[in-house]
Amino acid sequence: MVRVSREVMQKAATQLGSLTKTLSEALVCPLSKHPLRYCEQSNSLISDAIGVSFPIKNGIPCLVPRDGKILEEEVASSKPNNDPNLSAVNEENQGRGS
Repeated sequence: MVRVSREVMQKAATQLGSLTKTLSEALVCPLSKHPLRYCEQSNSLISDAIGVSFPIKNGIPCLVPRDGKILEEEVASSKPNNDPNLSAVNEENQGRGS
């Protein structure tokens, strides 16, 4: 079942070329719960609220917090960090060396 779903999503992504507008409007950041912005250049969904980018792989948004990449290290570190989920992303990214 998962294989079939993955194949359907991959075909849809290839045909559409990008995330559909309706789907991108419905998705929110798993950390901040704010809307995500689609970036065609990087093929990712960006949370402007916390400066994190989530990749889209084979047409499927990867919204697991550990998959998020901090966009601007300086901006992210200068903002107050009251969200424990965001702290986990920062710690994981620093541990990965990315």
